[in-house]
Amino acid sequence: MKDLVEQIARRFADYPDDVVVAEISGVKTLVLELRCNKSDVGRMIGRSGRTIGAMRVLLDALTSRARKRVILEVVGKE
Repeated sequence: MKDLVEQIARRFADYPDDVVVAEISGVKTLVLELRCNKSDVGRMIGRSGRTIGAMRVLLDALTSRARKRVILEVVGKE
């Protein structure tokens, strides 16, 4: 899942080399932290949150059988 989010984010980013996804795993939850250039944060979120929402829907569909909750966060880095 980490690789999927990273590949999708790199396609949207103006600075694809700055895209990094960190994975923090818990018992029932998985937190994916998407770090990108500050100028790309708006692109990752999308208009009215549609882009990040679509990525979250994909992740929910992938983890529904594993009964694990995925949280995707977008963080801008300098």
